[in-house]
Amino acid sequence: MRLPMNSRLRSRLPLTTRLALALALPLIASVAFAGVADLAAKFRQPPAQARPWVYWFWLNGNLTREGITADLEAMARVGIGGVLIMEVDQGAPLGSVPFASEKWRALFKHVVSEAERLGLEVNMNDDAGWNGSGGPWITPDKAMQKVVWSETEVQGPNRFEGILAQPQAIAGYYRDIAALAFPSCGAYRLEDIQGKTALVRRDLGPRADYPKAPGDQVIQQAQLVDVTAKMDAAGRLAWDVPAGTWTLLRLGHTPTGAVNAPAPESGRGLECDKLSKKGAEAAFNGFLGKLVADNKPLAGKSLVATHIDSWENGSQNWTARFREEFQRLRGYDLLPYLPVMTGRVVESQEVSERFLWDLRQTITDLVSENYAGHMRELAHRQGLRLTIEAYGDGPSDNLAYAGRCDEPMGEFWSWPGLGATGTLIEMSSAAHVYGKPIVGAEAFTADDGERWRHHPASLKAMGDTAFCLGINRFVFHRYALQPWLDRRPGMSMGPWGLHYERTQTWWEQSGPWHTYLARCQYLLRAGLPVVDILCLAPEGGPRSFNPPPSLSRTGYKADACPTEALLERVTVKDHRLVLPEGMSYSVLVLPGSPTMTPALLKRLDELARAGATILGTPPVKAPGLTGYPQCDAEVRQQADALWKTGRITTGRTADQLLASRGIPPDFTSDRVLSFIHRRVGDTDAYFVASSLKHSVTAACAFRCAGKRPELWHPDTGQIEPVLTYAEAAGVTRLPLRLEAAGSVFVVFRPLPAPADPVVGVTRNGEPLWPAPQRQVKITVRRALWGPTAGGMVGPHTKNVTAEVQAMVDEGVAGFVVAELASQAGDPAHDIVKTLRVDYEVGGKKRAAKATDPERITFERPAANERITIRRAVWGPAGEKEVQSTTKDVTRQVQGVVDRGGPSFVVAELVSEGDPAPNILKTLTVEYEAEGEVLTASATDPELITLELPGRDDPSLRLEWEPGGRLLAQVQAEGAYTLERKSGKTLRFSASAPLTAEVEGAWDIDFPPTEGAPAHANLPKLASWSENPDPGVRYFSGTATYRKTIDLPARLLAKGRRVALDLGRVEVIARVVLNGKDLGILWKAPFRVDVTGVARPGANTLEVPVTNLWPNRLIGDEQLPEDSKRNGNGTLREWPQWVQDGKPSPTGRFTFTSWRLWRKRDAVLPSGLLGPVRVMSEETVALG
Repeated sequence: MRLPMNSRLRSRLPLTTRLALALALPLIASVAFAGVADLAAKFRQPPAQARPWVYWFWLNGNLTREGITADLEAMARVGIGGVLIMEVDQGAPLGSVPFASEKWRALFKHVVSEAERLGLEVNMNDDAGWNGSGGPWITPDKAMQKVVWSETEVQGPNRFEGILAQPQAIAGYYRDIAALAFPSCGAYRLEDIQGKTALVRRDLGPRADYPKAPGDQVIQQAQLVDVTAKMDAAGRLAWDVPAGTWTLLRLGHTPTGAVNAPAPESGRGLECDKLSKKGAEAAFNGFLGKLVADNKPLAGKSLVATHIDSWENGSQNWTARFREEFQRLRGYDLLPYLPVMTGRVVESQEVSERFLWDLRQTITDLVSENYAGHMRELAHRQGLRLTIEAYGDGPSDNLAYAGRCDEPMGEFWSWPGLGATGTLIEMSSAAHVYGKPIVGAEAFTADDGERWRHHPASLKAMGDTAFCLGINRFVFHRYALQPWLDRRPGMSMGPWGLHYERTQTWWEQSGPWHTYLARCQYLLRAGLPVVDILCLAPEGGPRSFNPPPSLSRTGYKADACPTEALLERVTVKDHRLVLPEGMSYSVLVLPGSPTMTPALLKRLDELARAGATILGTPPVKAPGLTGYPQCDAEVRQQADALWKTGRITTGRTADQLLASRGIPPDFTSDRVLSFIHRRVGDTDAYFVASSLKHSVTAACAFRCAGKRPELWHPDTGQIEPVLTYAEAAGVTRLPLRLEAAGSVFVVFRPLPAPADPVVGVTRNGEPLWPAPQRQVKITVRRALWGPTAGGMVGPHTKNVTAEVQAMVDEGVAGFVVAELASQAGDPAHDIVKTLRVDYEVGGKKRAAKATDPERITFERPAANERITIRRAVWGPAGEKEVQSTTKDVTRQVQGVVDRGGPSFVVAELVSEGDPAPNILKTLTVEYEAEGEVLTASATDPELITLELPGRDDPSLRLEWEPGGRLLAQVQAEGAYTLERKSGKTLRFSASAPLTAEVEGAWDIDFPPTEGAPAHANLPKLASWSENPDPGVRYFSGTATYRKTIDLPARLLAKGRRVALDLGRVEVIARVVLNGKDLGILWKAPFRVDVTGVARPGANTLEVPVTNLWPNRLIGDEQLPEDSKRNGNGTLREWPQWVQDGKPSPTGRFTFTSWRLWRKRDAVLPSGLLGPVRVMSEETVALG
């Protein structure tokens, strides 16, 4: 078919586009050694072990053998490497396969067998639900324990014979710890005693001073009487009470009551004791041990690991042998200090606080040793690895906890700014410090706002940022097991996660995206990371690590290190801090804590004497009670001696210290780019990524010299030499062009440099490279920082006004409060919350409230009236809302930008006052740069970037052709001059690129049975969402565009590179030209090299384009209901027609367990939107 008469071909100079052709370039020298050759080969074809994984969620017993096989085959088909299995009860009616039943175990055995057949790996969560280690097999004595007590006041002198009230008993279990007596001492109590005793997690900072308790409110140890031996098992005490008023304290322990969640009922039970090896054994043997026994031949082959997810089950502060463990770890008996656990003061407030420091430290030590460490040992005995998301609300030192597993995992969420990125920094630090080569991430987690809207291109920039933070295994969150073969989009996992299943519209087109990730992950596991700064985390537990915000923009990378690793793993070699696996650092940065244990201080002295560079301020005392009070004198004496020697530096930042010692930043750029650096033998590999929404040419500097730079493209696998670069003072500078959200590996190999590299380029007398420094003044017009709209208004209370309004607008006059979790997210997991609503109906103000799990109801409006929600907040009853304001921070932001550039961590602003403590806040900045007014926003934990206006710089691409000639591919006409390192110059002129725009009508074919017509003719390219035919407007899936285009011979002349550019695509396309499949285009620019494929005259073009699910889901909402649903879109029960394998009785094309689109929602732009162009550029041979 030829171009219609009204189609036109035009030649013009492109203004805002750039031709980036993927060329297979020959390497001009042999590799230096076989290892590097192997590195390049495996980068092009990454091994299966480098592939991304998925969280494979099984929903509430809804499992089928055929669904399992179909899922695993679909994963293998598109390049998924493994699964992390969890079974949950989120949003799906109960199925027919109880968790861990014989039928369930048979299906799991089928999984392991199929995984072996397909080359996949299986990691099984260690229980049902997504957190903890619990289940029906955990008996109360092996469950998480907490200290409880009862108090009885008696008068002496007198003989007391009576029963001391038994303290709280949960799950029918209670055991005594001790019975103590002391003179009653009033009502004074230590603040936040639950946090200080680790009953709830608090990351408590170290202190050097404490307030003094009133003297008559203090228990003196000499007056404390242990009466435990005088009390029998029933709590009956016989004791001669001395004169005065005495308090009898009966202390014991009982389960916390925490259960694994959100687990199906058949898999739900108490959480195991995390401070006891017996607790860990009960958890492992009760579930994983049985699965391993069922699959023994494949343990360590396809069944490769077990997993502990983020800790979301609360804390604990006791175990049956805690007194003995405390004595072992701290060196003294805790019995005389047990009253402190009730909030009382023993000896003095400082002594009591020091004991509590020791208590918390002991608990965190036991979590690492007896839970994570022993779980790993149990897994290894069965040939399995252990993966852990080592953070959450438990009493852990996150870094040390992560160090006990084989593969630490963090997480990040798929919203702008990547929520939870702090976990990525923590977990990658732990992996580096403890020698773990793989760092996983629960990747792209989402709430119900995702709604099938994400696709590979929308995820890429977020993923690249995670790579730059140290992650090298993505585990997509999530893939919901699809029990059916014919329901789409099918099963969902409640409101959580990406919809990343075989039923996705773009699933079969996702292979190139997964290959991109596999290439990245392969190279990001090779060798060792290059990190300059080792930040010592403060002593004490529980502990999370947050790097100083200033480190985010210095060009130096930093890792965090817990005390135990510094004591046991760090040595010094050639003035560098070295770890056994080969990691090394230039400088150790101390945490600025006023306290330090003598053991740590001694180790610092040893490292300093060995030549380590250390930066920090001296401590003034010890934190705990071990060795008190002599420990304080020892700390002061050691610190004075050490700091006076000058071997520890003060008064500088880490980047200042490194620069003063001749160590330049590892990477810098004149544009905001992220990076990470790995060293593989003599090869250096930098991954560089842009999150900008436009293409950019950046002047980059790499702390690497004497090696040949190359560009390794993870999207294509192509490797090309860099021919334009310059070296000076140990730094290589080169221009780097990245497309929107682009990324590349810049690899420096010890190979012969290209003959006489280009060190300077001009066009029409104007320098292209080195480009003149872009001096851009950013003027902050207005910056506001305050609570995020619709966000938290208290530590656990959320403003849900918009969500409640949306629900009542759907005609709902009442709903179960818990349904809000799917609409707004749960502001306080595992805490009973109250919804309070102020609203108007019929001009009258009304109020309503209800508590989980109650139902809230509103006064029904009359005809033509509306319920207007004025305010709705959801959180724990009685929690006080934070009085917060939005703060004008224009001056502060201008100062930060003037001092440090256009990118900074929002939290840096807190130094001048927090407008809403403990509340998520958003910074919104309006600014001016180069005459353009722009805006940027980010929330508290994020990095905000004030992007400069996009600049359309002409670019030049140099390459060696096989015969050894230098070729120049130009993107703008002009007279060019190339300056070589030798001083020689090359001059040439190039003509303007040619562009042929493809206009006119297109034929498009739709698949049968999807509601669209089999064939349509589009007069011009336009979104399907704008089509008057409902079948097209509501279509979701893949439709194929067809067209014959005529190309003039001059576009295809010898020496020209030709590309086909599709323009805008929503969201993925494949290109077939003249019968040749040119591959899948999954990200912008949607452009492919057609040199040698396109021919003068008629060319047949086919472009299958795939869009997203929302349009068909919205279309189905126009049709009658076919299932019983709750107000939030969840199913009340499985429809009979689904169980019978029949189509929808009302003609709907889709079925999903959780509906997230409404009838009135707008359909999304879809299809090939163009403009479609053929682009031709001149290639000049330079001899």
